[in-house]
Amino acid sequence: MSHNISAMLDTYPKDLGGIDRNALAECIAACFACAQTCTACADACLAKDMVPDLRACISTNLDCADICDATGRILSRRTGDSATVMRAVLEACLAACRACAEECEQHADMHEHCRICAEACRRCEQACERLLATLG
Repeated sequence: MSHNISAMLDTYPKDLGGIDRNALAECIAACFACAQTCTACADACLAKDMVPDLRACISTNLDCADICDATGRILSRRTGDSATVMRAVLEACLAACRACAEECEQHADMHEHCRICAEACRRCEQACERLLATLG
């Protein structure tokens, strides 16, 4: 998926304004991957008999999925000067991923899907941090 994202960024007809294209492509891919993983983790939690014990996990998964999806879509659009918005969504995504990873890590020993989700959230968190660092 990262290849397609990079290929699309390469076709953009205007200057991206000094943004690290590799960091941008990696962050977009990490956001969409995390959104999918969080959605699947919430669904797996709902399939458990212990749903009441997993309410916080489900809610955090769904919030993180929505924020990651929106961040990936916003980062994919390069029209206009959106540095302020880009920074804000990256910070929100980073915070959501951190919170979701922490929640899923509490269940990782018991639920494999939570372990996988926590890892995806940490990867997305790191990708957001790397892209934010390039924005100055």
